[in-house]
Amino acid sequence: MSSLSLAVRDSTTMLRRNLLHVRRYPSLTLNLLLTPVMLLLLFVYVFGDVMSAGIGGGGADRSAYIAYLVPGVLLMTVGGTTVGSAVSVSMDMSEGIIARFRTMAIHRGSVLVGHVVGSVLQCVMSVLLVGAVAVAMGFRATDATALEWIAAFGLLVLFSLALTWIAVGMGMVSPNAEAASNNALPLIFLPLISSAFVPVDAMPGWFQPIAEYQPFTPAIETLRGLLLGTGIGHNGWLAVGWCLALCALGHFWSKAVFDRDPK
Repeated sequence: MSSLSLAVRDSTTMLRRNLLHVRRYPSLTLNLLLTPVMLLLLFVYVFGDVMSAGIGGGGADRSAYIAYLVPGVLLMTVGGTTVGSAVSVSMDMSEGIIARFRTMAIHRGSVLVGHVVGSVLQCVMSVLLVGAVAVAMGFRATDATALEWIAAFGLLVLFSLALTWIAVGMGMVSPNAEAASNNALPLIFLPLISSAFVPVDAMPGWFQPIAEYQPFTPAIETLRGLLLGTGIGHNGWLAVGWCLALCALGHFWSKAVFDRDPK
């Protein structure tokens, strides 16, 4: 059997292991999934009229605000779901199973690949569930073409992959699951200071460059452009650039820590 076949076989085995863990311990995924759903309900039904009036500069239009809000909440869902990956990797590191895997005749990279692919699949399922809630609340993207829907889905998958690699690195350097959860908090905090809830132009002038060029804002604006027909501009290239950079950083960081001989 070739090395590629061995890598695929072992990665598939590790993926199945991680998916079984998710099925047996769904509480972490559910807790992370409840946050974007609760934010969606809160900002639409409690703050929707006020926020839509402030953004539109006219009368309240809750349906317009839900259209503005949903792309940001979808990417926030991705960030929250990847926190579970950091916790899962940290538990593997601290409980000794990684040390056991090191002694087995398996492809070394399959352990990381299993975590990453499993996390991306969880992100996709979480996004679909939150998207279904948004549709039930009135979100529509009827003007988007089939190609734009495919591009939006591809962006969500690429963004999930990028954040997952970063989360895996955070989990590997964390001494325990609690520390991993704390270290991964920026993945939940960054969407709050992006254009997810209000336009960047509405923020203080000194803060606008921070909000505009962080990873979430370009991805959110690109997703809005694809689904709602708003202008994308340079955000598309920024979003793809951030994703590729984070993928490379997270991959090399995780691999370096995993290949390091245990003390």
